[in-house]
Amino acid sequence: MRVGEQALFFARLKGMSRSEATRRLKRWFEKFGIEAWWNRRVEELSKGMAQKVQFIITVLHEPELLIFDEPFSGFDPINANLLKEEILELKRRGATIIFSTHNMSSVEEICDHITLINRSHNVLSGPVDEIRRSYGERLYRIDFVGDDPTAETLKQTVAERWRLVRSEVLESGYRSLTVQLPADSTVRDLLSWVSERVDVRNFVEQIPSMNDIFIRVVGGKDVAGVRSASQEPSVSLER
Repeated sequence: MRVGEQALFFARLKGMSRSEATRRLKRWFEKFGIEAWWNRRVEELSKGMAQKVQFIITVLHEPELLIFDEPFSGFDPINANLLKEEILELKRRGATIIFSTHNMSSVEEICDHITLINRSHNVLSGPVDEIRRSYGERLYRIDFVGDDPTAETLKQTVAERWRLVRSEVLESGYRSLTVQLPADSTVRDLLSWVSERVDVRNFVEQIPSMNDIFIRVVGGKDVAGVRSASQEPSVSLER
């Protein structure tokens, strides 16, 4: 079968008229830059091209619920970003999307909520931002300008008042301290104290990535009785 012919076949199965299906398919084929493939044979499609056609057929009739399983597999960064933007647009238009992936960076970029499943156990669930913050350890990175004596004095004093985790000189020429605050200290205390002594150029909380959390949870450090190298995370976007 020809690519366009097969796409029309699936669109008709979903209740669309031939004219409406053709109109929508032409628009989607143009958006994905594959309009030249309309009359090519299906078996000529590469993996990436086939996935584009599969995505188009899936969303063509604008369903309220969509399920994607590793949708970015086989795509280069440009096409993966194109697909990501279309998924986010479907979300903005009200679709509920269940998105299964092992790529935790995609989770951070796309998802509102996550459910992490390991060996049939739900080991972690909740809003992505809340989960990342809940695994935070009150770590803050301070980038500043200062000469060697000033930086060394600051480093020693910070280590005495709080907990100094890391000290380094950045490629930009700035210096950096990573500090862990105890429960009885506030961010305002730290920032105010440091800014009185050096020229602070950047101050940011070091929140763990979903990839770090994935490794901790699936590795068994945070979930009693669940230890395995086999994992199947499932992530959902909710309207």
